[in-house]
Amino acid sequence: MAVLAALTVATGLSATSASAASPASAAAPASSAASASFAASARAGGHGTGLENCTSTACHFDVLPGTYDVRVLLGGDTAASTGISGETRRTLLPETATAAGERVARSFTVNVRTPEGEPTGPEGTLGLDLVLGGSAPALAGIRVTPARHGRQIFVVGDSTSCDQPGAPYSGWGQQLPQYLRRGLSVANYADSGESTVSYLENPALFATVQPLIRKGDLVLIQLAHNDKQTDEATYRANLEALVAGVRERGGRPVLLTPIVRRWFSADGTLNNGTALLVNGLGVDHPAVTRAVAAAHGVPLVDMTAKTKALVESFGVEGSKALYLYNEKRDNTHTSAHGATVYADLVRDELVAQRLVPRGLVR
Repeated sequence: MAVLAALTVATGLSATSASAASPASAAAPASSAASASFAASARAGGHGTGLENCTSTACHFDVLPGTYDVRVLLGGDTAASTGISGETRRTLLPETATAAGERVARSFTVNVRTPEGEPTGPEGTLGLDLVLGGSAPALAGIRVTPARHGRQIFVVGDSTSCDQPGAPYSGWGQQLPQYLRRGLSVANYADSGESTVSYLENPALFATVQPLIRKGDLVLIQLAHNDKQTDEATYRANLEALVAGVRERGGRPVLLTPIVRRWFSADGTLNNGTALLVNGLGVDHPAVTRAVAAAHGVPLVDMTAKTKALVESFGVEGSKALYLYNEKRDNTHTSAHGATVYADLVRDELVAQRLVPRGLVR
């Protein structure tokens, strides 16, 4: 694994000094511009310091819970490829390749909270923790500052969308941050095992989320997998209560139908109740979610339809990689690959419905 690059623009070097530290900078105007821009940001100061908080594989910043902008300068004297994850295994920045001597600036906004992962899980480590990944990571500079005007995307869901604490599991909400630029963060309050009933009843869940919602924040609601014995009237009323609670705070609710289970019928389709989330009482969760969205003017992301089409297109064998079939014989929970693919579907739909400005996504 590559060691940290020697460039120290994050601690306040001038653009001229930063360029001199890179023998390739004169021949690479884009790299020089990135270094100059980063040096200006560093001189402006902020909460946190810089590379002195980092090792070759990780960074830790002693910050209070809140939302923070992170600006990084990637690259080193040799070719590199760097990705960044943080807190409870959230993918914050996709792997980015840099040529030898090249410096590339990237920014993202991250939510720091306690507990740092699932709301009913362990507290985790206080402060902001970042992990450097990729095939050949190289971090040349970093600056952490409080986010002042950023919007948040809250996730209200279950284990299929939560920040899963351990591999090989991953929820799509855990992978969504990598698709967002600075100014838009994900506050993932999805929690394993939750139904619409328990999410409303447990004070660590919606009662905790609701006061945090600010005007204009999006709240993505996807609950169904654990409503196995919830009757239709109750399920509908619970979705309506969540929608009303978000609107009460000035937020914008978005209803998502549940992702499918990878459960094929003999004809190679997912046309069965197990795959399409029809519970033991005959409640068609996707249909009820669609009806609530239509009745209350709530934006809808039909993840059931989208993931059904995708899984069927991959077929019985190809779709195994989206879930944890090979690792756990699990046809409900997604792998990191599957969660990333499904997060991409969410990102595309938020942009298509103009719920998120195109300029704030990668």
